[in-house]
Amino acid sequence: MNTEASSDEVLLSVRNLVKRFPVKGGILGREVASVKAVQDVSFDIRRGETLGLVGESGCGKSTLGRCILRLIEPTSGQVIFKGQDITKLDSREMRKLRRNMQIVFQDPYASLNPRMTIEEILGEPLIIHGLAGSKEERRKQIYELLDLVGLRRESISRYPHEFSGGQRQRICIARALSVKPELLVCDEPVSALDVSIQAQIVNLMQDLQKELKLTYLFIAHDLKVVEHISNRVAVMYLGKIAEIAEAEQLYSNPRHPYTRALLSAIPIPDPTHKSERIILQGDVPSPLNPPNGCFFNPRCPSVQDRCRSERPELSVMDPRDPLHQAACHFPAGGSRS
Repeated sequence: MNTEASSDEVLLSVRNLVKRFPVKGGILGREVASVKAVQDVSFDIRRGETLGLVGESGCGKSTLGRCILRLIEPTSGQVIFKGQDITKLDSREMRKLRRNMQIVFQDPYASLNPRMTIEEILGEPLIIHGLAGSKEERRKQIYELLDLVGLRRESISRYPHEFSGGQRQRICIARALSVKPELLVCDEPVSALDVSIQAQIVNLMQDLQKELKLTYLFIAHDLKVVEHISNRVAVMYLGKIAEIAEAEQLYSNPRHPYTRALLSAIPIPDPTHKSERIILQGDVPSPLNPPNGCFFNPRCPSVQDRCRSERPELSVMDPRDPLHQAACHFPAGGSRS
């Protein structure tokens, strides 16, 4: 896991963020329900650290990442970047700020324009943000970006279809870095790649973080990848944060039963080590109609009556470890089996 020391300065604060998507029906197309994709989410990211965000498909991870960048407008809540609530900015002010907040998308095949050369793809952000005056200056910066992500300079005149998946993701990373951002939202950046290529991209991102002093929100469903790259990890379930802690503490001493179930599914490369696999019953409830009380109660192996009626808040489990929080009435203890 990433053990690099990070600053105490908070770069990004998310406060009570909510995103609901309306569901319309009837002849008049009125709103009849809403999909509760993100529900009252709060956390901080310190400058220079990597916060991993994990959970099952459909739990709201990507929606949360897009709301933070206002690629999707949040329904309510605050996104405070460098002390400024960006949810209150108009489109012109937001455009200026986007230099400092960039995203790397999941699918490198879909996120690059197939009709543009690599020079055009990497040069476009430089033109939009006025970062390169002449064509020669712009090309010099593009060469530096290609060097930075480990691609040959001859790539400048080629098109996306001429590259492998890993090379395309390097191009996507170079495009995000072209405007010299401080925060990078990485939305499952390695899930579409072969396992051997995943390691290369993750190692590249760690090297770039050290060299350029970047801050990451790293969204993924692969718990091993997240453990490798993250300083802290947040676990999402049905639009809410179930648990958040320093990576080492969360993986060694998970307190929420959902986290324990996720970690029990990680293969351990030791045939002599026996671990108990926690099999969750049922399916994830619909975000159209989440259950009463704790969202996890229909699948929780240790559910009690209080869990069905009272929704737990994210709170500190042990005063000696204020960074470890879980939303559970009856948190588990002990080490990971």
